[in-house]
Amino acid sequence: MASFTDHLIFDEALIRRFDINGPRYTSYPTADRFGPEFDANAYRQRLEQRRDDPQDRKPFSLYFHLPFCSTICYYCACNKIITGDHGRSAKYLKYLGRELALQTAFLAPDDNAVEQLHWGGGTPTFLSHDEMRQLMALTRRHFRLQGDGEYSIEVDPRKVDRATVDLLAELGFNRMSVGIQDFDTRVQQAVNRIQSEEETLEVMDAARASGFKSISVDLIYGLPKQSAAGFDRTLDRVLAASPDRLSIYNYAHLPTLFKPQRRILDADLPTPDERLRILALAIDKLTAAGYVFIGMDHFARPDDELAVAQRAGRLHRNFQGYSTHADRDMLSFGITSISQVGASYGQNVKTLDEYYERLDKGVLPVFRGVGLTPDDVLRRALIQSLMCHFELSFTAFEKEYGIDFSSYFSVELSELGEMEQAGLLRVEPQRVVVLPPGRMLVRVISMTFDAHLRANRPRNRYSKVI
Repeated sequence: MASFTDHLIFDEALIRRFDINGPRYTSYPTADRFGPEFDANAYRQRLEQRRDDPQDRKPFSLYFHLPFCSTICYYCACNKIITGDHGRSAKYLKYLGRELALQTAFLAPDDNAVEQLHWGGGTPTFLSHDEMRQLMALTRRHFRLQGDGEYSIEVDPRKVDRATVDLLAELGFNRMSVGIQDFDTRVQQAVNRIQSEEETLEVMDAARASGFKSISVDLIYGLPKQSAAGFDRTLDRVLAASPDRLSIYNYAHLPTLFKPQRRILDADLPTPDERLRILALAIDKLTAAGYVFIGMDHFARPDDELAVAQRAGRLHRNFQGYSTHADRDMLSFGITSISQVGASYGQNVKTLDEYYERLDKGVLPVFRGVGLTPDDVLRRALIQSLMCHFELSFTAFEKEYGIDFSSYFSVELSELGEMEQAGLLRVEPQRVVVLPPGRMLVRVISMTFDAHLRANRPRNRYSKVI
């Protein structure tokens, strides 16, 4: 297992050399490889296969996509609906109940244990208190939430007070992700997200007082009007609040794909040099404060569950990011949400009208997906190992998948030569180890093993890895 005591090394020359467009690998194959041939019937068959084969059942992970927001953040690339009308969310919850009933109808009656749940969005805290109670009651009607599970929610501090945090704890949530992005008022004005430090810290304090086990903070670098000096002040304020985890995301400016981003002026974006200064600053400050680089954009305290799981080789990655629960089927509900059942992914339709129409007909709202081949399953595990543990053990893969690793991946291993010479990784007789200078670029290393990317090389659909 790779050593995690080594500090992450930020090598600007290497990042400039290898900073290409590439997937985030929340799944493999990636979502852009999903197709209409995997439809609602195909997804139903995967649920029925789980029902008919109880030998390897593990508790579920559940995801609910709650797309509503009362205001728009110009940087946002999520699937969201801007509204102040709770009549729309009330209707949506009614249909989420229908989808819950429809999906669980294809499962065994006793196959209802859940050890991980996540509400994402949009803004889940758009829901009123009564609506939150209603959705959790619907969930518990069909599933049994384990007492030691991870139950998380994404929170917009502008829409939450102490009473809401107390309610979330009462409903069973024990982990919270707090959106900040940047405390610099010039940046906040440029992205239409005015959020004070005081209201943010109040939510975090309330979460601790209510017994939340983990508080994560989301920041973004590369936003308009952003500078290293301004972000330095934001980091100081965030670190003083001592979150358990931090995610520092790279803003991908793609205004042709995401209309709200058209309100951001290119001239207001930091230069590539300034972006790298901001990222280098963040890495220096977080590692100096004792945070461990988990992977991709994520940092955690050494005693946080993610860091502990990484050291123990139990870390996993899915559509919600890094997780301590590996090899779990994930059932997802709501528009655009993606489920993983067995060796398959299925994604729901993207609009409310389509979602309601399908559920009115009693049809699962899955419109595309993919069934994994044995090669996909192998490469998914390999990319997981790189993304979570910065290492590939040839022996482990040979034992698990019955292959000769060096022969099976002979082309890929030869292509790692340039990265090895650059100091990103080391290829040994029985393993590949990602070195500290290569950990920021693990997406690039993983791309070498992506057979779908190899067959179809265009990458402009993806954001830059850094």
